[in-house]
Amino acid sequence: MTDSAMALLLRINDPGALREERIEALKTHEAAERQKNPIPLSGAGDSDAAETPLREVNNHIHTIYSFSPYTPAMAALRCLEAGLGAAGSVDHDSIAAAEEMIEACAVLGIGGCSGFEVRVSFKTGADGRPGLFAGRKINNPDSAGIVYMTVQGVPKPAIPRTAEFLRPLREERLLRTRAMAENANIVLRESGLGEIDFDRDIRGRSQFDRGGGITERHLLAAVAEVFIKKYGKGPDLVSALEGRLGVKAPPKIAAMLSDRENIHYLYDLLGILKSTFLPCIFIQPGERECLPARQVTAFANDIGAVPSYAYLGDVGESPTGDKKAEHFEDAFLEPLFEELARLGYRAVTYMPPRNTEEQLRRVRQLCAEWGFMEISGVDINSSRQSFNSPEVLLPPFRHLIDTTWALIAHERLSSLDKSLGLFAPDNPLATESLEKRLAVYADVGRSPGLRDEASYYTIMKNLKTGK
Repeated sequence: MTDSAMALLLRINDPGALREERIEALKTHEAAERQKNPIPLSGAGDSDAAETPLREVNNHIHTIYSFSPYTPAMAALRCLEAGLGAAGSVDHDSIAAAEEMIEACAVLGIGGCSGFEVRVSFKTGADGRPGLFAGRKINNPDSAGIVYMTVQGVPKPAIPRTAEFLRPLREERLLRTRAMAENANIVLRESGLGEIDFDRDIRGRSQFDRGGGITERHLLAAVAEVFIKKYGKGPDLVSALEGRLGVKAPPKIAAMLSDRENIHYLYDLLGILKSTFLPCIFIQPGERECLPARQVTAFANDIGAVPSYAYLGDVGESPTGDKKAEHFEDAFLEPLFEELARLGYRAVTYMPPRNTEEQLRRVRQLCAEWGFMEISGVDINSSRQSFNSPEVLLPPFRHLIDTTWALIAHERLSSLDKSLGLFAPDNPLATESLEKRLAVYADVGRSPGLRDEASYYTIMKNLKTGK
């Protein structure tokens, strides 16, 4: 690779650069790649799309605006390089990646969509009374009665309003993370390891001042760097983890951390700290940070987005290495779906690599019974993770490719006319089944007019006139 090509990649993934600067670098990079290989590298919206319909998709990508090694532009590029046909960003408590992600995907010729991920409270039910699951772990390993969800397909005109909606949540989480950093410093000082500086090592690492969120991973990365600075990478650090913090790494993780050349070192160390050290310093969030679920679904439905429950399922071996084997919602899935419908959810998002086929067959059946859209994506927040999810190419999950293209069409069309949202009550296809609507929208999402607003106006007119 030439120095100029490397400089472009560094610029594309520069968290300190402006969005416009990263996109310009991406355009230059893509133009150079097209010169070397004139055959389009993707199929989304291009003439070869019909010949390659079964490209993988990923709708659950985190970027620098929550915790990830990738800017939105670089995440889109990595998706293209992995052979994906479409990608979507969902940062924690943040919509800041949205415009860059959509623009980057358009530059690269793949489909793009955006949303955000938040934690909400199920401690109050749909009827205002104490929730059915208030005291249970549902899909959140850290907190009973607190649920992870995504809001997918946020229309472009709603991005500023969404950012304002999320701002108080980001601020509350920052305050709680600051308090947890104080807890961490007590442990670090008592262990003779010094301490971390919140503003420099945690807030400074994040994109909080640019609309991003702060998560526990930012805090744990700072703790990880304290260990790396004191002990270096390798067996000495593994020994210090056990001797100083009482953290015994499993053999697989210990081997990774013993490898001084491991390019994923920080993320591997962070992963073991998340499952072992974090519980020692964790402070439970309140409902100012994790709003009641109905409040968030109402907001999502009001702006024309798609509120989605994030199915976790009972966990065996965690694919991301940061979750213990544990039981979650599988034991009460039927009443949970009933509650999701009452709370205003429209979809369920899940990750095929994480669950067994039996688990997902049950989820799919319940989605069909309750009229929920299915959205797939693999949680990306580490350099070790692959952007690929080949499971979506298998017959039981190929429909997730179609629903991704339907989501992309929903986002574009509802950006032009709110009544064309998939779940809008005055949608021209509102009387049709969800299956029919998704099929129509998937065709629209794949259409050559994907990046052409004028074509979308034509599509919009045809939908309204029934053509």
